[in-house]
Amino acid sequence: MVREQLKGKNIVITGASGGIGAEIAKLCAASGANLILLARSFDKLEQLQSELQQKYQVKVDVFKLDVSDTNQVQVVFQQIFDTIGDIDILVNNAGFGVFREAHEASIDEIKGMFEVNVVGLMACTSMVLPKMRSRRFGHIINIASQAGKIATPKSSVYSATKHAVLGYSNALRMELSDYNVQVTSVNPGPIATNFFNIADEKGTYVKSVQRFMLQPEFVAGKVVDSMLTKTREINLPRWMNMGSVVYVLFPRLFERIGKRMLNSK
Repeated sequence: MVREQLKGKNIVITGASGGIGAEIAKLCAASGANLILLARSFDKLEQLQSELQQKYQVKVDVFKLDVSDTNQVQVVFQQIFDTIGDIDILVNNAGFGVFREAHEASIDEIKGMFEVNVVGLMACTSMVLPKMRSRRFGHIINIASQAGKIATPKSSVYSATKHAVLGYSNALRMELSDYNVQVTSVNPGPIATNFFNIADEKGTYVKSVQRFMLQPEFVAGKVVDSMLTKTREINLPRWMNMGSVVYVLFPRLFERIGKRMLNSK
């Protein structure tokens, strides 16, 4: 499926070396977009670059970037501006999680998750905001999580980072509403990617939710369909998002009933 609105647009994707980041890149390339792919795994980026350029004859630039290094974020984005020019769409996809009870989470793990999931996302966004505002054009897409709407046992820190992403996105959307710059939050449930190699070391959570897992191609399709539209949020799957509605209305009941099931991770 070709999305005509993306043809010739410059799209930056963080965490693009695999998972939904790579799938988003493939769909954007199929629509004729110019891609700027960022990740720590530069060899994987180069492989994806070669694949996309050969298959779709589009311009693909790759840069090694650890978004938790804010100095590096500034350097790399300046290189992008110098090389590519304006950025039309930024997809903040880089992130990771570790599932542990709060008392088991080390300070390094806590800091690491916030530095990547929150500070890194904000740092990348801050680099594109001035130009998007001055051009009165652009789209920022933040990959959050259903965990940002419903905090669950054994993901207290990860949920906290995604709550922060949603809070930041909601405020940013209002700040940019007069500048024709769109902000979309993406809140998927569990996705069948390598995310759980780190997050779920024992594999217990994956076993319990395997039949409900989203495919990365499906999530990527929804994200790309939203590009350059006024989509506020993408919640996947829809039935899981109903849990957040119930949680807002009946939090005590939800926590009491859901505790046993949610502890399965």
